[in-house]
Amino acid sequence: MLPGRKEPRAASFPQFWIAQLRYRGGDWDPNPRFMETLNEELELRTSIKGDKERRVTRLAESDLFFHPLLYLAGKYEFDPFSPAEREVLRRYLTFGGFLWAEDTLGVKGFGFDRAFRLEMKKVFPHQELKRLPPDHSVYRSFYLLSDIGGRQKVNSYLEGITIDHWTPVIYSQNDLSGAWEKDPLGRWVHECVPGGEIQRAMAFKTGINIIVYSLTGDYKKDVVHHPFIQRRLNR
Repeated sequence: MLPGRKEPRAASFPQFWIAQLRYRGGDWDPNPRFMETLNEELELRTSIKGDKERRVTRLAESDLFFHPLLYLAGKYEFDPFSPAEREVLRRYLTFGGFLWAEDTLGVKGFGFDRAFRLEMKKVFPHQELKRLPPDHSVYRSFYLLSDIGGRQKVNSYLEGITIDHWTPVIYSQNDLSGAWEKDPLGRWVHECVPGGEIQRAMAFKTGINIIVYSLTGDYKKDVVHHPFIQRRLNR
C-alpha cells in the first residue's frame, strides 16, 4: 500500500432480521425451518444482509420495538390477544413497525384466517384488511410481480391494512414459508401445488418483495418510475 493511502473498505450492507411472533393457542410455528433458506436467497439476490439467526418474540416482550419486521403465521384459530397486547401492536405498527402475516392452511373464514381478521379489526377498528391493488408498491419493490407464489394457490394477490400511504400489515394465504422450508439434508419439505417449481420461485420473489417493501416503503410510487414499470408489466 502506498504511504498516505488507506485500505479500501469492504462494502457494508444493511443488517436485517425477522422476528417470529409466538402466541397462545393454535400453531404459531407451522414451518420452523424456512428462515435460513429465505435469508440465504435474500442475501444472494439483493444487497440486504439477512441474519440467519432464528428470533422469536411475543407481544409482551420488551424488545418488540427493536425488530424491523414481525412475522405471524399459523393454521388454526389462536387465543385472542389481550387489550394490552393489541395496544402494543398498534403502537408498533403506527410508529414504523411492519407485520407480515400468513395463513398456512389457506381456508378462508376458518382457523388462523378467522382469528387474524378479528384481531386486526380490534387493533385497527377504522382500517380494513383488504386486497392490495395491482399498482401497490409491494408488487414492484424489487421484482415486478403479476402473481403470488406459495406452497398452495389460494389467492393471486396480497391483502393489507393501509394507513395514509404506508401499508404496515401485509397478509398472505398461500403459505409462502411452506414453499421455502427445507429439511436438514437440504431437500424441500413440501411440494408446491398446482404450479410446481415455478410456483416456488414466485414464492421467493414474493417474500423478497415484501421484505424490501418493509424497508423502503412507497419509493416506487415516484412518477419517474411509472412509464418504465408500466411498459414492463404490459409487455
